[in-house]
Amino acid sequence: MRRIGVAVGQTVSRTAKALTILRARDGIPQWDAIRKLIDEWQPDVLIVGDPINMDGTDSDMCLLARKFARRLEGRFGVKAIMVDERLSSFEAKSRQTDGAAVDDEAAQVILQGWLDGR
Repeated sequence: MRRIGVAVGQTVSRTAKALTILRARDGIPQWDAIRKLIDEWQPDVLIVGDPINMDGTDSDMCLLARKFARRLEGRFGVKAIMVDERLSSFEAKSRQTDGAAVDDEAAQVILQGWLDGR
């Protein structure tokens, strides 16, 4: 609702890297910043983390994340795929030592998992 981690990946090399963290205000993303990233990187697909509970049930945030994915598709005409993001933030935090926000690192974990599963 406040931050959106962004990562980029390459399907040929199957690698992902953290790119940036975009701010959101009251759950509203910076659509212009997203447009700039899409124009620059020209992705074939957008991967959106699906915040499923550890027991596999939908969390309260699932509806918002899925709505965000639909809006991405509608605004930018790029297919958005939902990917289970369980433990991505935990893994990203385990890699860091400075206590900074890890949203971009978590996005990398999510994207890398999707690439590895292809």
